[in-house]
Amino acid sequence: MHVPDGFIDAPISAATGVVAAAAVAVSLRGARRELDERTAPLAGLVAAFIFAVQMLNFPVAAGTSGHLLGGALAAILVGPYTGVLCVSVVLLMQGILFADGGLTALGVNITDMAVVTTVVAYAVFRGLVKVLPRKRGSLTAASFVAAVVSVPAAAVAFTLIYAVGGTTDVSIGKVATAMIGVHVLIGIGEAVITALTVGAVVAVRPDLVYGARGLQQKLKLRVGGQLVDVPAEPAPAAARSHRKVWITGLVTSLVLAGFVSFYASADPDGLEKVAADKGIDAKTEKHATADSPLADYGVKDVEDARLSGGLAGVIGVGATVVAGSTVFWVVRRRRTADTSPVGTGV
Repeated sequence: MHVPDGFIDAPISAATGVVAAAAVAVSLRGARRELDERTAPLAGLVAAFIFAVQMLNFPVAAGTSGHLLGGALAAILVGPYTGVLCVSVVLLMQGILFADGGLTALGVNITDMAVVTTVVAYAVFRGLVKVLPRKRGSLTAASFVAAVVSVPAAAVAFTLIYAVGGTTDVSIGKVATAMIGVHVLIGIGEAVITALTVGAVVAVRPDLVYGARGLQQKLKLRVGGQLVDVPAEPAPAAARSHRKVWITGLVTSLVLAGFVSFYASADPDGLEKVAADKGIDAKTEKHATADSPLADYGVKDVEDARLSGGLAGVIGVGATVVAGSTVFWVVRRRRTADTSPVGTGV
């Protein structure tokens, strides 16, 4: 659902840019509470994984494909504020390095793909977790439903933005019907990827999943006629280590982007298909970085398509994990400074 330059007029693009900037600023502050010793090392990896999986377009209908948006996955794994930042980092890397998603439309894309998906998904997820049985299967089920809902929600958000700032005169009703219809199907693919990923991480390291915190009820003992919590035993050093999970996630991302992406569907994604069918792409502008050496997810002057796409994917994963890790390291440092004795005035 990467919106290119020219779909949305300048005033609304600027307005959504302000909304996106405000959302990122709020998320930077909120992420300082979420990024602890468990989530901070993995946040950059989550951004890289989302980048990699977004390269894997899957068919959803005749001549149409879809790909992961990632808001639900990021919010559940590392928290909603950090999730907004993860997807925003991905969109920034894609727009600058790969000419995917317009630079003037970056505010639209962050608002739609990062903010809306994350907020909607996490709200649905938390609501379901509160009413479902407190077990791991419920977490996976809640992840599935949250991801399903988040994608058509983003389609609705885009339609509303286009209704007030679209550059072509088309029937908004027809656009809404087409966008929501195809993105419900894409949402099912998003949900499968999200549920499988969350389920896999929860199965081996539930302590690393932000959305799983508080999943297990505390053991209680009856002392003097009253129930008291059993003190939690410290996790062994092997369990506390993030290195194995981090390496496994990075290798998986590199394989997906560098090899599996070659077999992804070449059909246009949901927005591209609707834009072509309904004529909302009539005023699409050339991307500002269309001449980038990595434009269109290929390495310039590398003639072999498989090698070109694979190298671009590997470079993208590397750039995203470095950029994301740097952002989250800085945010984590700010949290540490704020909670130090000097910062708290103690």
